[in-house]
Amino acid sequence: MDWSREEAEAIVADYLQMLTLELAGQNYSKTVHRRKLQEKLQDRSDASIEFKHGNISAVMIDLGIPYIRGYKPRSNYQTLLATVVADQVRGKTTLDKVALAAVEQPALVPALTDFAKVKSDAPQKQNRAAEVSNPLLFNPIKRDYLEREAQNMSLGLAGEEFIVQFEHWRLIQLGQTRLADKVDHVSQSKGDGLGYDVLSFDGDGKERFIEVKTTTFGRDTPFFVARGELALSHGAKDQFHLYRLFEFRRAPRLFDLKGSLDRHCVLDPVTYRASFG
Repeated sequence: MDWSREEAEAIVADYLQMLTLELAGQNYSKTVHRRKLQEKLQDRSDASIEFKHGNISAVMIDLGIPYIRGYKPRSNYQTLLATVVADQVRGKTTLDKVALAAVEQPALVPALTDFAKVKSDAPQKQNRAAEVSNPLLFNPIKRDYLEREAQNMSLGLAGEEFIVQFEHWRLIQLGQTRLADKVDHVSQSKGDGLGYDVLSFDGDGKERFIEVKTTTFGRDTPFFVARGELALSHGAKDQFHLYRLFEFRRAPRLFDLKGSLDRHCVLDPVTYRASFG
């Protein structure tokens, strides 16, 4: 049974309150929030509420806003839900402030990381069902926070330095100390126009071109790809790796996308360059 507008407004308001607390670094109980929320809903089960939370997470991503940890994004949501989220987000000035602070906060390389626990499985590419129109297309939101985070140079540099350390550790684990000592942070030593950030090696000595994308948010958070990075993933697909670092400030995890990026991801054009020749 579809959710009514009143139910959608109630669960979205509660979700945004939890998200604001999370981004502000304050503790809250998902269980307590769910129990209070059920009083406003029409006998919705815990499973139904959790599924709808995942729908809201997907809407947040489409709006360029972080989602709540633990509520895995679930696409193909109701148009009504998208409209309610967009409407409520525009009125949340505190959410805007804490989200902006979260994505622009400087970052340092985490210390004493157990690299053996860092690797994670990558999300699976999923094609959305075609829709006549995107309900969020003409809903103006103040900022794209995920794009702001992608522009956080401190976070990006910290992520790259973390991967340099990780690659050094990985090669030593393979018994390749000589290769480990040759890992090069090329975005710093040679410049950032190569299409990758770290030069490393496979166990057989073949060069590995690693592009690093870092987020402090969850595994399913989208990332932004430059034209040169995409081209390199096609042209050097046997050597190109995109390392996606996530949950960076809490306990860094990463997954590895090897080869052509469009094999792993749905690539959406988010900007267009207008020229006259």
